Amino acid sequence: MRSAFGRTKGGATRRLVLAGLFAGLGVMLSSFAIPVGASRVFPFQHAINAVAGVLLGPWWAAGSALVTATLRFSLGTGSLFAFPGSPFGALAVGLAYRILRRDEAALFEPVGTVLVGATLGAVLISPFLGSAAGGLVFLMTSFALSSIPGAVIGYGVLKVLRRSG
Repeated sequence: MRSAFGRTKGGATRRLVLAGLFAGLGVMLSSFAIPVGASRVFPFQHAINAVAGVLLGPWWAAGSALVTATLRFSLGTGSLFAFPGSPFGALAVGLAYRILRRDEAALFEPVGTVLVGATLGAVLISPFLGSAAGGLVFLMTSFALSSIPGAVIGYGVLKVLRRSG
């Protein structure tokens, strides 16, 4: 059965279930966060974003990342910086995969997280720091420390999943 958008309804159900599983996995793995200054770097979230962006597409992956950020923040295992950081990395991977159609799109996760997420985060926190440039450098560095290894891990996970069928 097809929906009005040409996709099968089973495909939407599959995406919803996978998005929920990725969000749950992100919350479960949140104990592996590493504190860096005022933020916590969480490479496993970026790995999940990389896999979700390839398997689910940009919007489902970004939604899953946003649900994860909300749950982690409400449970006290995440910081406010997950909101501008995480969804944009997943979105970048999903968009890159639409263009490339290759698993290497997972390596685009830092593009969204560092360039878009850190910039947005710096704009939001700069009134509290007094300097937008200092906040931007700090956030770009901490987001890069988390998202680059996470993207590599996610790419590796995708390769293992492809080999296993």
